[in-house]
Amino acid sequence: MDSAAINACLPQTQCQQCGFAGCQPYAAAIATGEATIDQCPPGGRALVIELAQLLNIAAPPESPKISDAPPVLMAHIDPQTCIGCALCLPACPVDAIIGARQWLHVVLTRQCTGCGLCLPPCPVNCISLHPTGASQERQSQRQRAPQLEQRYRIHQQRQLTRKTERTASPAPTARQAHKQAMVSAALAQAQQRLAARGTQHAKPKSFKP
Repeated sequence: MDSAAINACLPQTQCQQCGFAGCQPYAAAIATGEATIDQCPPGGRALVIELAQLLNIAAPPESPKISDAPPVLMAHIDPQTCIGCALCLPACPVDAIIGARQWLHVVLTRQCTGCGLCLPPCPVNCISLHPTGASQERQSQRQRAPQLEQRYRIHQQRQLTRKTERTASPAPTARQAHKQAMVSAALAQAQQRLAARGTQHAKPKSFKP
């Protein structure tokens, strides 16, 4: 089976919950027999049945990891805690977060897939996932998937361009050192605000320019 047909069924959230780096790698792994069809939590049981029909195989038994009605999740950025470090921007596979350094970042709710990939990079843990109260529907997933895949490809190309530019740049400059100093100062201020609010927070992660 061509992996393209399999990939066309996937929700294109690029969440990596399947254990692969994105929907296309997961589709390729299914095509070669390296992965099973029940490794996509966002797709839910409906996707498992759809893939089983596509591949003309029996659907595997129900798994607690795959829900009949996967919840729709949405990322939220705490405006009181965000320090504008911009580390969450490259982490979002569909560019659903907008902002600039030293400015408050905002989640684009219509584009957010609730993948959660923006949470780990945040040094002050100001991002959280919340259920919207709705459940994933296969029809709406299929309609939304092409747009999400396009946004992911644009995101990947942008990241590749920036990586190439960084590789071509000379050794760390005074500007980069200044940038790290600003982020470090912002982290310290954020921790002071959290302490004043009486909120227990994880120790800030180190920042790498």
